[in-house]
Amino acid sequence: MFHKTIALAAAIGAACLPTSAAMADDELQDATLYIGWRAEAEFGGFFQALATGLYEKHGLNVEIQLGNPQSNPAQQLIAGKVDFTVGSSGTALNAAREGAPIAAVAAMFQKDPRIMVGHPGQGYESLEDMVGHTAYVGALGMATFWPFLREEFGFSDENVKPYTFSIVPFVADETAIQQGYATNEPHALHMAGIENPVAFLLHDYGYRPYAVNVMARQDDIANRPDFVQSFIDASIEGWQDYLHGDASPGNALIKERNPDMEDDVLEFALETIRQGGFVDAEDAAELGIGAMTDERWREFYDTMVSAGALPGDIDISKAYTLQFVNNRVGLQ
Repeated sequence: MFHKTIALAAAIGAACLPTSAAMADDELQDATLYIGWRAEAEFGGFFQALATGLYEKHGLNVEIQLGNPQSNPAQQLIAGKVDFTVGSSGTALNAAREGAPIAAVAAMFQKDPRIMVGHPGQGYESLEDMVGHTAYVGALGMATFWPFLREEFGFSDENVKPYTFSIVPFVADETAIQQGYATNEPHALHMAGIENPVAFLLHDYGYRPYAVNVMARQDDIANRPDFVQSFIDASIEGWQDYLHGDASPGNALIKERNPDMEDDVLEFALETIRQGGFVDAEDAAELGIGAMTDERWREFYDTMVSAGALPGDIDISKAYTLQFVNNRVGLQ
């Protein structure tokens, strides 16, 4: 599931290349993207780029590697086993904290789709109304968004029960709340018989990391910038096409790589991404898909410092670079 892929530091203890469509296979540069989870719509732009030949157009022979709940994408990247991974803003900041040689080079999601969700009919008019209820939160959440909720809204650790990525305990307790993703849990809960679950996007309440960040090694950023730029540009074009073109090639490849994926799940996630502006709103509306800004990184870092989730002495300039984005690629 998408949740694991954007894990906070599980790993830590210019111009494109020439884009000739006729480029011979032996001239393509190999590149590996490790997403560390199953194929889903939340990674749809990458699968679209692969399925429609956009990576080849940019001179790359790309392999997308999947994973499981025990996957550690950042560790794979640090070890040099893959060229790119998907990570969170927290992954990048914690890497900078530990001096790990990786950084975010693009943010495909301008909005983190994390939500807190509750049953209908419980009087939830805003996120604040959920304070005091039993909350199913995972270990990663306790290190990332929960300190923010605790600091800003008064949520208490005393109300937390472990979330194991099963909705069964939540479904059984109408007074409980649980973590989730706007692209996933509302549909899963609907299928489980809960009509109109109440969901609040944490982004709207001040928890504003980027998500689906592309991470690369610092040595590639410094020594192979054309390679990194080619991957980013092709991925951005893939996201543009997946969102605003015919998504069927990407979806077909997702289903091929994840035979358990159902059409209604893909359709719900893709429509949520489109309607919610997760990829092409906010900074991306002006700067293009993949956009990042110094101000946004500083805002999120300050939020996490205030919540006690990160120390105040991190050199955040080591966590990301803007050199490959903000070129208006992907604007309609």
